[in-house]
Amino acid sequence: MAAAYYFSTFLFVLSLALLCGFSLAGDPSVSYVLEVSYITASPLGVPQQVIAINGKFPGPVINATTNYNVDVNVFNRLDEPLLLTWNGIETQGDSWQDGVLGTNCPIPPNWNYTYNFQVKDQIGSFFYFPSLNLQRASGGFGPIIINNRDVIPLPFNKPDGEISFMIGDWYTQNHTALRGVLDSGSELGMPDGVLINGKGPYKYNNSVPDGIQYETINVDPGKTYRIRVHNIGTSTSLNFRIQNHKLLLVETEGHYNLQTNLTDFDIHVGQSYSFLVTMDQNASSDYYIVASARFVNETVWQRVTGVGILHYSNSKGKASGSVPLPATDVSQPWSVMNQQRAIKQNTSASGARPNPQGSYHYGQINITGTYILRSMPPTNINGSFRAALNGISFLNPSTPMRLADKHKVNGVYKLDFPDTPADNRPPRLETSIINATYKGFIQIIFQNNDTKVQSFHIDGYSFYVVAMDFGNWTEDKKGSYNNWDAISRSTVEVYPGAWTAVLISLDNVGVWNIRVENLDRWYLGQETYMRIINPEENGSTEMDQPGNALYCGALKSLQKDQPHSSATPLFNGKLNLIFSLVMVLLALVSVFC
Repeated sequence: MAAAYYFSTFLFVLSLALLCGFSLAGDPSVSYVLEVSYITASPLGVPQQVIAINGKFPGPVINATTNYNVDVNVFNRLDEPLLLTWNGIETQGDSWQDGVLGTNCPIPPNWNYTYNFQVKDQIGSFFYFPSLNLQRASGGFGPIIINNRDVIPLPFNKPDGEISFMIGDWYTQNHTALRGVLDSGSELGMPDGVLINGKGPYKYNNSVPDGIQYETINVDPGKTYRIRVHNIGTSTSLNFRIQNHKLLLVETEGHYNLQTNLTDFDIHVGQSYSFLVTMDQNASSDYYIVASARFVNETVWQRVTGVGILHYSNSKGKASGSVPLPATDVSQPWSVMNQQRAIKQNTSASGARPNPQGSYHYGQINITGTYILRSMPPTNINGSFRAALNGISFLNPSTPMRLADKHKVNGVYKLDFPDTPADNRPPRLETSIINATYKGFIQIIFQNNDTKVQSFHIDGYSFYVVAMDFGNWTEDKKGSYNNWDAISRSTVEVYPGAWTAVLISLDNVGVWNIRVENLDRWYLGQETYMRIINPEENGSTEMDQPGNALYCGALKSLQKDQPHSSATPLFNGKLNLIFSLVMVLLALVSVFC
């Protein structure tokens, strides 16, 4: 009887652990259940429909450690298809998990899908978000943290705590209304404000309406916190600062950089950073946390300012007076890029692996190919308002490209994306992608001939940001490249009338999205893909199609109906595993009793 009691107790604890997302597998892993649904919120004082995760806006953090396997069971409770993507997570050899239309069929309403990927050889600060049809403009985002393994030391003292900030411009119209604006041939115009962690501004002056809920961060004097900041907005670069406090920049999208003290920092759409902030002020009052619009007419765009409160545990009063202004000067072309150019790799620090980050000598590798990707202001193509790269406005295929390859469906896409701007042809709508070479080492030049700052992102990869400048890139610019300690990252800003050069080692097999992170331009077609295939593939460099892959387009007849029930997603996500373990444990009870 005692054995039966202990086994019953163990079974109860085991079931609770499984329901809470723990794994008993041999390899380290974490599991999450994300239920994506609409809720009504009023972040800027106007009731509107936002996209929540597990009833929260923003969504919960996904927390893992280098090389962990991550299972994310996503339940779509929206009234339209959904995909989640993992900004900066490379999903090595597994573009099946990337969560964009070129590689995944969308999750239909009231269906669920489980992503399974490994955060191999990665550390740092990232985020997830819905990748379809401007949905991120309504929410659905949350932070991702990948911790160092215990055997690899941090290049700084362990912080006393961690804080995540999701900052971004915000419209009081939801994503479906914003789609309508773009579909009508108009630009989105000035946002209605900036949110910090899903909340509107503290009433720092009379322009802020009464009753708006704002973010308050509680801290203790003398302690140092690691602050992870992500710009998850629609299209606006933001300057981040904390009144009277220094920001020590330590990490850029999964790579440790040379530590630099800053008063404020420009964070462009889709970018992520870590800072160390020491609470070394006298706490005579609370302090402002500010995220304000950058590279616009800041006087006209004054309402596009998010303000939160940093509250010391011994604070003697509320924050008051004007919010601090950015100290860095971006009024002159020569000064605009200074801050970003100063971000250098910490070559002596270990990242995800024990060897120093600088042990990979990228500057000594011969460049095997060059792609100049030029963006222009949106224009009319075949009667629609569209944006393009090299004159091609991307049309997402009804059948994802890697799925089409696997099932030998022809005619889904073309491997003829031009490697230079096509000035001799009018802009056109096509499903044209880059036919890249496995183990090649290429340079991509992002040439921004549009009128506003753009951020470019490449899924599945980090790249070395070796140079940026104004004007048009030419071959002789290679002489200005940083071939020693350029930062490696996955999202880079490109200023209007300027270019940014990046170097990439093509060692991750799959089909990977190249896109502008500004949601308006992305929605209008400013993206493409790289197809990288190992001609000697034997299963060691690319994962096979997952067994739970969804089918659509030309392959929709292969899709089986998904059973639905009223059970909670959390329970459904673990039911089969719990049932199997119950059977095993009951058998053990019968043996020992």
